[in-house]
Amino acid sequence: MKWVYSFGDGKAEGEAGMKNLLGGKGANLAEMSNLGLPVPPGFSITTEVCTYYYAHGETYPADLRTAVDEAVAKIGAQAGGRLGDPARPLLVSVRSGARVSMPGMMDTVLNLGLNAETTEGLAKLTGDPRFAYDSYRRFIQMYSDVVLGVEHALFEEILDSEKDDKGYDLDTDLTAEDLKRVAGLFKARVQKELGRPFPEDVEEQLWGAIGAVFGSWQSPRANTYRRLHNIPEEWGTAVTVQAMVFGNRGETSATGVAFTRDPSTGEKLLYGEFLINAQGEDVVAGIRTPQAISKLVRERQGARKPSMEEAMPKAFAELKAICDRLEAHYRDMQDLEFTVQEGKLFMLQTRSGKRTAQASLKIAVDMVSEGVIDERTAVGRVEPAALDQLLHPTLDPNAPKEQIAIGLAASPGAATGEVAFTADEAEKLAADHRDVILVRTETSPEDIHGMHAARGILTARGGMTSHAAVVARGMGRPCVSGAGMVKIDIAAGTMTCGGTVIKRGEVITIDGGSGTVFKGRVELRQPELTGDFGTLMAWADKVRTLKVRTNADTPEDAKVARRFGAEGIGLCRTEHMFFDEDRIIAVRQMILADAANERKAALAKLLPMQRSDFEGLFKAMEGLPVTIRLLDPPLHEFLPQKEEEIIEVARAAGSDPSKLRARAIALHESNPMLGHRGVRLGITYPEIYEMQARAILEAALNVEASGGKPVQLEIMIPLVGFKTELDRMKERIDSVAAQVKKERDKLPAYIVGTMIELPRAALRAAEIAETAEFFSFGTNDLTQTTIGISRDDAGMFLTDYLNKGVIVRDPFVSIDVDGVGELVRIAAERGRNTRKTLKLGICGEHGGDPDSIRFCHQTGLDYVSCSPFRVPVARLAAAQAALDDVTPRD
Repeated sequence: MKWVYSFGDGKAEGEAGMKNLLGGKGANLAEMSNLGLPVPPGFSITTEVCTYYYAHGETYPADLRTAVDEAVAKIGAQAGGRLGDPARPLLVSVRSGARVSMPGMMDTVLNLGLNAETTEGLAKLTGDPRFAYDSYRRFIQMYSDVVLGVEHALFEEILDSEKDDKGYDLDTDLTAEDLKRVAGLFKARVQKELGRPFPEDVEEQLWGAIGAVFGSWQSPRANTYRRLHNIPEEWGTAVTVQAMVFGNRGETSATGVAFTRDPSTGEKLLYGEFLINAQGEDVVAGIRTPQAISKLVRERQGARKPSMEEAMPKAFAELKAICDRLEAHYRDMQDLEFTVQEGKLFMLQTRSGKRTAQASLKIAVDMVSEGVIDERTAVGRVEPAALDQLLHPTLDPNAPKEQIAIGLAASPGAATGEVAFTADEAEKLAADHRDVILVRTETSPEDIHGMHAARGILTARGGMTSHAAVVARGMGRPCVSGAGMVKIDIAAGTMTCGGTVIKRGEVITIDGGSGTVFKGRVELRQPELTGDFGTLMAWADKVRTLKVRTNADTPEDAKVARRFGAEGIGLCRTEHMFFDEDRIIAVRQMILADAANERKAALAKLLPMQRSDFEGLFKAMEGLPVTIRLLDPPLHEFLPQKEEEIIEVARAAGSDPSKLRARAIALHESNPMLGHRGVRLGITYPEIYEMQARAILEAALNVEASGGKPVQLEIMIPLVGFKTELDRMKERIDSVAAQVKKERDKLPAYIVGTMIELPRAALRAAEIAETAEFFSFGTNDLTQTTIGISRDDAGMFLTDYLNKGVIVRDPFVSIDVDGVGELVRIAAERGRNTRKTLKLGICGEHGGDPDSIRFCHQTGLDYVSCSPFRVPVARLAAAQAALDDVTPRD
């Protein structure tokens, strides 16, 4: 078994297609080496070692050490040094590299190989003691934090104290002697914290770092990131060990991050940030606010410090040429890391860059126009779930605003919420259904749970490639970073912006598109979806076979969904129409009635209301199919709870309150979700479904009579478990239809079907399809009844199931393909064996989940139905599912 793959000196043992084995970082370093680009030599330890490591009690394969020793010697031969040699010390970086990018989630160690002797040797070799001791103190701090578990902040305190004592503002002000003293203080702190000295042996250092990288695959932040982004635990990470090049060698050295296009907007220009006389962690950690790479971006930002294009024109020109070459080679926008060491450029990483949905659309459409990719490839390039970002509100330009701070426009969209100063605070407030803005001096990977919970993120430090900016863009959260005028005092629970003090829990608004921060709540506006969005959606619609409908109960919802491209209504929940204040009394009167004539009197009040509701929906949908689910509430949702409500219903019904009170008690159910609801209501009180059928049919006739398009009516009976239930309800509906035709001399076309939301219905689909003309899979309830989990209560333990690997995905978010999915497949197959023309759809929350949509496409369903704002997501996911049938996407 080959565990180690080397690269460098214009050749490599791996290549870009080996991401599953070498991780994204290692595969792309190998690819750049093969392209002859200036890549420091190194090697990758494969993801198979990570799998072995966890499968064998955190131990390594017996022959790994020999392979690593040989690979380290090969690096030394190419770089002109040897690990641990005081005369010509070789220093290396040790980095993680999963097959997909997980920015900031796993650990990195730089400058490994330094100890008291090799640091002196480095100082003599370079003639630069300040550089040598700067590298050494950085290594002690990073290694102690990552490998030894000594808190990063303890070292920052020492460094800040040293600067204060000397009257310095910046790390770069410290002299060689200062840094030598700092390194000694760092080592003393390690001894104090751990009771043992900082490791001087370079072999111990190397294997400690390798173990830390593999260990970080199971860190809480990595586990959270994998759960949020559906990355399987078994993929593991690779480890890349690479010869160090140094951006902290003085004013002719620098380090930076570049994007071949703007990751926020998609504009075609070299974008990114760099720092002179710095190392890579300085850029992404937000410790110093970096400078722009290109002159144009610097001018747009109004920054005074020179861009790389101005400060290092030769290195910039070389970087620009390499960026153009890599984008053309990979046929996608690239995110690159580089270092300039004494004027010489080195490439340390390239990968497909994370981008906002807006940028993703523009880049995909532009690359088609440029002839780089074709339309089908462009459709596969945009993550469906990322389209949610485009549906986020923006600031109403006419709303009053009080600006209190400005920073960098790190991730687009606007958000308003209560200020929280820690990730835990943000998560707790969000759990109470409160909107939150997470405000931090700078974020770290440990904050990811709070960033996910927050509506938006504001940081006082950091640039466009800081942790906060990168993670916020990936999550679709608005973010303003580098707002230097914001001073945060967590202990006091305040943020100060000039003369304005905002306390914990007070409301602010941020605009991630402009980098501005406002006091209080600012009105937000819904976005317009045009341009690149429309172009890509048109390409997607060309290739998808799965129709996309919406779940809508009001004309307003229906109009929104139509604007987003919905091709009909897959679920209208009629019970949602009954909660208005002017209707609830009549509904309660109907439920509490104990005689048919009393129930019919209440229903007579509801008939014109329902008819009017349906007319609005039918007009909005303009002849598209509309599936209406007849009443399906657990009765307890409608029952009066308070004494004054009982009196109000009694007065409206002309009845005795004590009689109603007794009736309410009699209707109480221990488990209402499995109780008297759905078709069971129709069997017990058929007049309810009869009223609804009449309202539907008459509304359709009225719309058509007023010049509207004929409605494609689909009347759906919920919670059917027995064919006889459906037979009886269809007879009632057909009987009402005959009466309507007799009265109006006309009848709209309609079909009757059922929701498949009980395992028995799925198993008996063949006989149910003898009556049903369509099946709509209600996967919310089908998941509950199949797994035996209440969706309302599952949160108490499903998170533990996810964290402990019992399940991979929340079954209420993405369909349980092996369990619930098997029932869907059985019902689809058996139903269509009985009725070849049986229409099949899905109308649970899974209808907007890309993975569930792929399952629906593979199972042969005709449509999915989802909430209005998920319609674009479903359209694109359906297209990608169709493309995957033909060829795997890039």
